[in-house]
Amino acid sequence: MKTAPLIGIARHRLTIDGEGVTTLVAFHGCPLRCKYCLNPTSLSPDGVWKSYDCSELYEEVRQDELYFLASCGGVTFGGGEPLLQTDFIRQFRQLCGSEWRITVETSLNVPLQNIEELITVVDNYIVDIKDMNTTTYQQYTGKNNENVLRNLHYLIEKDKAGQIIVRTPLIPSYNTDEDIDHSIELLKEMGINQFDRFTYKTPKND
Repeated sequence: MKTAPLIGIARHRLTIDGEGVTTLVAFHGCPLRCKYCLNPTSLSPDGVWKSYDCSELYEEVRQDELYFLASCGGVTFGGGEPLLQTDFIRQFRQLCGSEWRITVETSLNVPLQNIEELITVVDNYIVDIKDMNTTTYQQYTGKNNENVLRNLHYLIEKDKAGQIIVRTPLIPSYNTDEDIDHSIELLKEMGINQFDRFTYKTPKND
């Protein structure tokens, strides 16, 4: 049974991480090194709260199954980067069945194979796109956005556009409202229509 390191589990989240009542399961580990990381624990060598195998996690979260079923909710995998844990998520789906909604909060900056392996497993995607501008993205995350764009195109080609919410944050010192407008325009041209627009709280704008 696959085991994965977690930084935490948060229960009874209502319409925060997807539809209905959800439990957020946050994985340790991320391919990005964002300047203002929202979950720095996911990068810290000492950040692992607990390691679970799929069966242990299922038993932990199934206590809220009635809430999931009544609200069309389920489990949201975040982190860190949940799509680094494809085997774990696939095995978890086998345990929980098809009635729970599985959502991933992801940067999509992973190999295409990771997306392909979960295409029949994941119901919804909350994608933190940062910014569509390649230079801005690399300056902020430390990586280029080639994987992000390729994976987003792949999901759209697989008719998943309606299951994707893209987060388009204003990141002080890195992009502007006009940059976000441009990112949203490009994403709409690709077929994305659901956006979460907000401003990062950073040490410079507290």
